[in-house]
Amino acid sequence: MERSYILHMFTPGKQMSPFDINMAVDAGYQVVVPYCGVSLGEITGLTQDAIFSRGPKGVKATGIFIGGRDVMLAADMLDAARKAMVPPFEVSVIADPSGSYTTAAALVACVEQLLRSAHGTDLAGKRVLILGGTGTVGRIAGVLAAGLGARVVLASHRDQANAEKAAAETAARFGCELHGAGTGSAEARRAALAEADVVLATAAAGVQVATAEEVADAARLLVAADVNAVPPEGIAGVGVMDKGKPIAGTRALGIGALAVGNVKYQVENGLLAAMRQADKPLYLGFREAFAKARELLAEKS
Repeated sequence: MERSYILHMFTPGKQMSPFDINMAVDAGYQVVVPYCGVSLGEITGLTQDAIFSRGPKGVKATGIFIGGRDVMLAADMLDAARKAMVPPFEVSVIADPSGSYTTAAALVACVEQLLRSAHGTDLAGKRVLILGGTGTVGRIAGVLAAGLGARVVLASHRDQANAEKAAAETAARFGCELHGAGTGSAEARRAALAEADVVLATAAAGVQVATAEEVADAARLLVAADVNAVPPEGIAGVGVMDKGKPIAGTRALGIGALAVGNVKYQVENGLLAAMRQADKPLYLGFREAFAKARELLAEKS
């Protein structure tokens, strides 16, 4: 009898994201089971329950998805699941809390591609400002950009202390250098934007983090990218469908939320499908998501 493909979905939250459940089914999983309120300490037991019940061959038709809203906790859960495996009882695991790993991967890959195609450069040495940077997508986008040699500033509309705390925590967990900036006032945003070669908007949906006037004053700016698809646009002048469209009054080019979202969808679908098709177990976090995003964009170009 052919075994059904099962995806066990663990989240520390009170519910699993319907988005990710839909993605799992569309990627070919026939049985999708959410587990809510899961703590880090419970990952080992749940993982071993999943691997030992189907035999060494059955584990190839089994996978684990880790969700939630905490990017660092998800990374810890991914590590814990991997350590819980007992070969040959070993299944593939993916972490994508709030879609942040795949969204950040798509965002940075799109920016990188546009810098190369339009400006003949890359992220190495660039100053990257992430508005709304203390959230899930912003932190991981910051880690990825820093890994490519950028000087990254995570900005908070609350205050400097909150931004510096998020930057320090994230940098320590993922082994990179990040800086923090408070951008709660127009003056602070203008000052931060004046130093930026790239600006990424990763704030909550429906929140505009940079006005047209503020963007126009950013003389160094090459690329502005936004992940907010809910009006108003996160960065004024960057439409949701933009793919390298010039921003009025500047030399910068814009990347909109749906352009990023299309790549994010393909990345998550591709990684989930790869888990189901793999002969050997895969462990997939934001770095693997970024590699997939780069691969997809290279194929298109």
